[in-house]
Amino acid sequence: MSKFDSIRHYHDSEVQEALSSILNHPMFKSLIAFTFPEKSETELKEIFSSINSIDDFQSKFVYHSLQRVLAISSEGVTTSGFEKLDPDGAYLYISNHRDILLDTSLLNVLLMEHGKKLTASAIGDNLVKKSFVLALARLNRNFLVRRGLSPRELLMSSKLMSEFIYHMLSDEKRPVWIAQREGRTKDGNDATNPGVLKMIGMASDEKDVMDYFKKLKIVPVSISYEYDPTDKLKMPQLLAQLKDEVYIKGKNEDFVNIMSGLLGQKKHIHIHIGDVIDSEIDVIKEEFDSSNKQVQALANVLDREIISNYKLWPTNYIAYDVVHKSNKFENKYTENEKQVFLKRLGLRVDKENEPLLQGFLAMYSNPVVNKMKYENES
Repeated sequence: MSKFDSIRHYHDSEVQEALSSILNHPMFKSLIAFTFPEKSETELKEIFSSINSIDDFQSKFVYHSLQRVLAISSEGVTTSGFEKLDPDGAYLYISNHRDILLDTSLLNVLLMEHGKKLTASAIGDNLVKKSFVLALARLNRNFLVRRGLSPRELLMSSKLMSEFIYHMLSDEKRPVWIAQREGRTKDGNDATNPGVLKMIGMASDEKDVMDYFKKLKIVPVSISYEYDPTDKLKMPQLLAQLKDEVYIKGKNEDFVNIMSGLLGQKKHIHIHIGDVIDSEIDVIKEEFDSSNKQVQALANVLDREIISNYKLWPTNYIAYDVVHKSNKFENKYTENEKQVFLKRLGLRVDKENEPLLQGFLAMYSNPVVNKMKYENES
């Protein structure tokens, strides 16, 4: 038994058995039919009998599933920064988080297309409670982040995950993806939770944790969707936050969010790969002597990089001008684009519900506000 067995993805030696266990599951059959609508039964058997590793599963099945998703729900993906990556580099990708599955799935599709190593990716165990979904996640090289723990359990779980991340990067030479915070951004304010960085640093044996972070080769990733496919679904939780109320998820809420994220209209998507955070860590070491201040400073660097490289779309500029009752960015969008956005707004939000209306607009306008802040500081 490995100490990582409770959270790890499948080993290649386990893939064929795991795949056999879900092949006849109704949901997996539906997924196969969606991915390969024109394949015969014989062709499908050939494909799945040839899958003997996670790389096989991702290249022969997951990649094609995502291509179908993008074909029916987007107008394409653009990229920047991938050319800087070493094909064999084991990077720690820290990304803003907008969609449950798409963020990391799209990154891996693009890494594959650019000839780079695919990631081991963190996923909350609350999303994979059904055995079928858990098997699918582990086949896709997801490792589990345990939720809803007591303080003592959380400490032990965080240390285990930190050690697993280091094991993947150092021993397996496998890149790792993790979101900059727990849960998706609901209000458009992408911000790194220092607690995530503290968890990552728990495996450090360095005298100064900044030396450890430098070893991990942290790469900030910015992902932006022209239309957030789950914007409407995020509203109830955002409204609860505005009222300072505890939000309780519905029974199938996570599943609905996953399906809406995959199949909902996104229009254009952009993913930017930043530079390895290296010299910035040296500056942090010189400027701060307490680990808490250093970690917060590193979180600030990540925020700056993610926000500065976040691609803004006409929807963002339209929302900003509507919120501020201005025409500051009218050269960034057409009148038709504005009317389409306002129609979407009207279909998703009761305009009489002012908090909800402002919350929806803020989701799209805050990236503009945040980017302007960093541009003014530079």
